[in-house]
Amino acid sequence: MIYLDNPATSMKKPKIVYDMMYKNTVNYSVNAGRGGHFASIKGAEGIIKTQEVLADLFNIKTPERIAFTQNATYALNMAISGFLTPRDHIIITSMEHNSVLRPVHRLCSYTIVKADREGVINPADIERAILKNTKLIITTHASNVCGSIMPVYEIGKICKKHGIPYLLDTAQTAGIIPIDVEKMNISMLAFSGHKGLLGPLGTGGLYICENIDLTPIIVGGTGTESANRNQPKNMPEMLHSGTMNTPAIMTLADSVKYIKSIGVKNIGMHEKELATYLIDGLLNIGGVKVYGKRDGDRNGTVAFNIKDADSQEISDILNNDYQIATRGGYHCSYIAHETLGTEKTGAVRAGFGAFSKKEEADALLSAVSKISKKICG
Repeated sequence: MIYLDNPATSMKKPKIVYDMMYKNTVNYSVNAGRGGHFASIKGAEGIIKTQEVLADLFNIKTPERIAFTQNATYALNMAISGFLTPRDHIIITSMEHNSVLRPVHRLCSYTIVKADREGVINPADIERAILKNTKLIITTHASNVCGSIMPVYEIGKICKKHGIPYLLDTAQTAGIIPIDVEKMNISMLAFSGHKGLLGPLGTGGLYICENIDLTPIIVGGTGTESANRNQPKNMPEMLHSGTMNTPAIMTLADSVKYIKSIGVKNIGMHEKELATYLIDGLLNIGGVKVYGKRDGDRNGTVAFNIKDADSQEISDILNNDYQIATRGGYHCSYIAHETLGTEKTGAVRAGFGAFSKKEEADALLSAVSKISKKICG
């Protein structure tokens, strides 16, 4: 199988991830930090080490401000529901994933700042949307539908100017595009461990800066202050209720070390070059339309359609007849498809990863060409 569903999760991992996941599962499948025995202590130390490795990757000065979650969706829900009240106003964009839109829609009033047809936001539109009770601005770093990268540095400056916290969703960029919470003025950062960071499934996290106070949406055992009926307020215990996924979190440190050895910029350039190559090829096939930016500020995710065919049907043909894994439909981001003009058909999404090859792009181009000839005649 040719795997091009990397925006959902990276299927192929570095060998060190497989090796360390086995080792950590055998030795540290314990309740880390909740006991005085060797395995519990070493598990807790391993989690702290992963915090330190991630803090270095994102230029976070206080590693303990990183809490681990099952994925970026949990991290975003923790940040949104733990920070906001029904009285507050939020600004989001029309390129957001449902893991932002749904908790915001359920909780309080919000303004959706619309991107252009390439899926890019004008920062000035965000500034114009600010109200007196705007408490938080949330944007994705890159679209999970078409790969367009948002102007996060400019948005961060606007947030700083108006004293409004900035929550950045890096599910599609962590490990692929350099991220600096200081230079980007990021107050909270949600990340996925199993995508660009090449870690195990069931890993993600949330960074919150020191001047942000969250109300935990999940409370319970933390291993500290057990006599206190209130949830501890210190980080990361405040957000670490219950048994942690110790082996997977420890292994995430090894995948991040691997990424740093290759270079985030190098990985991002590799994926972008493959995406640009694919887009150029798709645009030479009759009946094919491509969405998002052709070049420039984008990652390795490409969205396209063949004439007016249903995108899920095309994705099924690619899977069944050509053994190419893509994803059709709306990608949990219908408002992004409304922005791109694909709300009726959805789009076929192909996403490259760190281990993707040019030959895989060629195989997809060949398959799309054959399918297009059958559809368009």
